[in-house]
Amino acid sequence: MYRHPNLPRSPAEYRLGLNSPVRVRRCHSSMPLQIYNTLHRQKEEFIPLDPNRVGMYVCGPTVYSDTHIGHAKSYISFDVVRRYLMFLGYPLTYVQNITDVGHLTDDADEGEDKLIKKSSAVKQHPMQIAETYTRRFYEDLARLNVLPPDIAPRASGHIIEQIEIIKDLLAKGFAYEVGGSVYFDVTKDPDYGKLSGRKTEDQEGQGRVESRSEKRHPNDFALWKNAEKGHILRWPSPWGDGFPGWHIECSAMSMKYLGETFDIHGGGLENQFPHHECEIAQSESSTGKPFATYWMHNNMVTVDGVKMGKSLGNSSYLRDLFELYDPMTLRFYILQSHYRGTTEFKEDAIEGTAVGYRRLVEGYERLKKGVGNPPRRPLTQADQEHPLYISFVEAMNDDFNTSKALAVLFGLDKWLITVARWETEAEQVYQIWTALADDVLGILPISDSGNRSSDSDSATIALGNLVQRKIEERKEARLRKDFAAGDAIRDELATAGIILEDSKSGTTWSLS
Repeated sequence: MYRHPNLPRSPAEYRLGLNSPVRVRRCHSSMPLQIYNTLHRQKEEFIPLDPNRVGMYVCGPTVYSDTHIGHAKSYISFDVVRRYLMFLGYPLTYVQNITDVGHLTDDADEGEDKLIKKSSAVKQHPMQIAETYTRRFYEDLARLNVLPPDIAPRASGHIIEQIEIIKDLLAKGFAYEVGGSVYFDVTKDPDYGKLSGRKTEDQEGQGRVESRSEKRHPNDFALWKNAEKGHILRWPSPWGDGFPGWHIECSAMSMKYLGETFDIHGGGLENQFPHHECEIAQSESSTGKPFATYWMHNNMVTVDGVKMGKSLGNSSYLRDLFELYDPMTLRFYILQSHYRGTTEFKEDAIEGTAVGYRRLVEGYERLKKGVGNPPRRPLTQADQEHPLYISFVEAMNDDFNTSKALAVLFGLDKWLITVARWETEAEQVYQIWTALADDVLGILPISDSGNRSSDSDSATIALGNLVQRKIEERKEARLRKDFAAGDAIRDELATAGIILEDSKSGTTWSLS
């Protein structure tokens, strides 16, 4: 199995302190988290560059129209990846950009800027278009219970960073300037094509290069484009007024917030080439370092076997679908298939999903009522040793297999009845099931605030789990009469602002 030479063998176990991360959650699953890495075309164990700071970048929308269900698959899929990493205790920074300039209509270097084209059609300024659809994008995703990114940079707000990378590539001989535009020279990068498998020599004559083209090679791509007279979106640069190429934007924004090398880069399969391929080429040529360790690509939503896309006219927009279906049913529908598999969009299939989703929620409500609607609590070590928890984690550790994870949750009623453990384990199962369905998959109804306190955010739940483990370690130390170790744990927690209170019913904690 490939491992980057700078990667540690396993996540370090840190001592709890004011500036320490949440310790990575362990369970009794024999399988560590495996991610299918598109770069190496195989599943690989997830070993972060720095367990104290995991970085994840996902390509965001080009905001010139509304979001359709095909887009939703990508953002729901990576929302679950993010949630699960946080659930495991990784301190995660999630960056998802907004493209508001430079994305041309042919997805390469020809055609009109998509926002300017929409601007001309509706007689509004491109930035007004961007603002409108950015707001609508986040509104739609919120209804799908997709958490907002930690950082949401806009391409137009990072022009300086993009220009600096381009200047560096020119200085190092990886780019050339002609007529106020700057292009990356793919022949100077022997690794170009390593993500998609498309080698430069195989692309001779296949690129759409007109006789008047300024490019030296068909696969050369624009880093900066000269703005012709009347082009609205333009900025000053060392090469004259212009605008950035689509690919350089993501390199600049991801490296600004996550560093020159970070853990996970995600996006739709359609972005693998040329977008992500070009990101790798320009980033690694500039820094001399690996760009992203793990590349993840979600597959597409299809209609009658054909990719759903705005340009094809077969898109089903979320705002229209929300008139017909519960948004959480749509989320559930997406998660029933693996993120790397295609999802065929069929109305009758969604209707069937709605029935299954209602059955799942109703089973959960029966369980919650049966155990007396208890408040949420952090999961304990005993919870993590429970078969329900282990089966779910094993499914998710297999490259985020949400289909198998949902099957585990669907077995709830049958499991309780078959093993006849309602009296002894129902409350525990309720706590486990709620955490897995809510914190990881995000499929409990948003309106069901029942027992969701303000700490239902995955990071806070992870903190609670960490403290609970410390409490259990202290209990074990005291049982073996190692009171010094027990006192050390109490002092360690106190230093972090966490106060323990012992009583006959057990030990509780609070923040000082």
